Amino acid sequence: MHGPTLVNWLLALLTATAGAYCLTRLRHAPCAAAAPGTGPTNPPLARESDAAEALMGLGMAAMAVTGATVPAAVWACLFGFPAAAFLLAALHAPDGRAHRLHHAVGALAMTYMALAMTASPGGHHHGTALGTPLLTGTLLLYFGGYSLWAGARLLRTPAGALVLGTTGLPRACRLTMGIGMFAMLLTM
Repeated sequence: MHGPTLVNWLLALLTATAGAYCLTRLRHAPCAAAAPGTGPTNPPLARESDAAEALMGLGMAAMAVTGATVPAAVWACLFGFPAAAFLLAALHAPDGRAHRLHHAVGALAMTYMALAMTASPGGHHHGTALGTPLLTGTLLLYFGGYSLWAGARLLRTPAGALVLGTTGLPRACRLTMGIGMFAMLLTM
């Protein structure tokens, strides 16, 4: 990522924390369904979601800190293969299709950012855009809108009450991931 060092480390800390929480959920509640209104209610789909969000959070943290020092092939494998898997799963299983498509978009966006960063010879120069501005702008709109939507869901339940306690943590992780993706795209 090409931003101020402090911002990179803060983003890494935020996304690593969210990724670690998702990893903990995956490890400690292997067969439990997600809390009502927090995402997939199908136990295998909830596990898949936790795994995807852990990968994305920890991957964003690594990318924010290491950036272009990791070869493009590593980033492409790390995020490209899961993106393909989520796309295939979304096409073949109607249950959780939107959630899988969101994870596929996230993994593809991470692949795109990594390839754009590593393709920049000699590093990123201030005022020089990485990647394709139209694609970057589209992804910024998607993750900006997603962050607003996730934030609104975090604040209120359908009954109008504030979401408190552990039922709001998965939503907070999703909001963190959306904001992290938006911030990373913004530095391109």
